[in-house]
Amino acid sequence: MPATDVTGHVRLPPGGPVAMPSPPPAHSVPDPTTTTLAVLLIGPAGAGKTSVARYWAGHRRVPTAHISLDDVREWVRSGFADPQSGWNDNSEAQYRLARRTCGFAARNFLANGISCILDDAVFPDRPVVGLGGWKRHVGPGLLPVVLLPGLDVVLERNARRSGNRRLTDEEVARIHGRMAGWYGSGLPIIDNSQLDIPRTAQLLDDVLARALTSPPAW
Repeated sequence: MPATDVTGHVRLPPGGPVAMPSPPPAHSVPDPTTTTLAVLLIGPAGAGKTSVARYWAGHRRVPTAHISLDDVREWVRSGFADPQSGWNDNSEAQYRLARRTCGFAARNFLANGISCILDDAVFPDRPVVGLGGWKRHVGPGLLPVVLLPGLDVVLERNARRSGNRRLTDEEVARIHGRMAGWYGSGLPIIDNSQLDIPRTAQLLDDVLARALTSPPAW
């Protein structure tokens, strides 16, 4: 058990993942709303990842944090390497740094009994922006779930965005097509094309309950 400092917070040990809670016995019915979890919500731009993650974190019966990779990347103000201007060494380096920062924050929250949900557009065909890096930084108990509505839905949602979060239709279609590679991967996929945010969050709990009962080999 890591040492507790004078503030009552558990200090995160240097390096290595924090041990994740063991799954409950097979005969029990887990309740994901009261279990300490680390969840990674994956999906294309316009899938509703951030909205669903924020809602899910805000409606649990145990302390839960929401960590958005895009928000952390944009902590860099001067010298921000916007991937929309082209994926290059600088944007890749800033992505890696943001992911490590998110991973450290998640481990720190978990060490103090606070669940986490992270959201990121993780590609199945690109190791740099891949699932393995998240598992290295957060821990092997990370539970990835894919949010993948239809292309028409993500195009409509993207059109309502502003600033650098809004992509061209061509870019949205390209990202959505690459995300389809998650089909057949073994990761759970939620098509929230016709679902509002509360119903999507409820389905996310259903998926997590099944994962806690019978952890898949993700």
